[in-house]
Amino acid sequence: MANDEVILLDFWPSMFGMRLRIALAEKEVKYESKEEDLRNKSPLLLQMNPVHKKIPVLIHNGKPICESIIAVEYIDEVWKDKAPLLPTDPYERAQARFWADYIDKKFFDSGRKIWTTKGEEQEAAKKDFIECLKVLEGALGEKPFFGGDNFGFVDVALIGFYSWFFAYETYGNFSTEAECPKFVTWAKRCMQRDSVAKSLPDQHKVLEFVQTLRKKYGIE
Repeated sequence: MANDEVILLDFWPSMFGMRLRIALAEKEVKYESKEEDLRNKSPLLLQMNPVHKKIPVLIHNGKPICESIIAVEYIDEVWKDKAPLLPTDPYERAQARFWADYIDKKFFDSGRKIWTTKGEEQEAAKKDFIECLKVLEGALGEKPFFGGDNFGFVDVALIGFYSWFFAYETYGNFSTEAECPKFVTWAKRCMQRDSVAKSLPDQHKVLEFVQTLRKKYGIE
């Protein structure tokens, strides 16, 4: 795999792009990152992801892999000699995929609604978000990481969201640490890893990005 050409079409605040950055860092894969302007999408992005026209897209030797969770699995399968992300046991693999799916279908939407809504709708979103966090805390249990002792697939799927928590808390007016201390302990443990720390943007920078979006959408 030494001569592989790996390109990542990305956008810095995307928690989905962060998944691929972390997975590639864990595997120590060298790649070229191309930052996309989502208001003016590049011909390469439209060519490589003609169906959804979204980032992130992993391009491996000219072939595109779209959708972040699928791309993380691909990275794990192709560069399998280092830092395995998915468990070997079929049942445990299925559980890891279940929680990644939960994060995409439930967690992302409730977080997004906190900063895109106001009033009662926002309160409902905040309640839903905290409930999701508590469900995830239950799945984590007393383990250091979701898959047990080792950083793995569900951790990669989830930790990127942590860079948005300051924005969620600012607009939702709540404290994650007060509501879900185990979750924050897990997040801080993940942040001690170079692969994570170097892949996640500063939380204050994300808040500024969200403030810009709220003005653009006329929420503020």
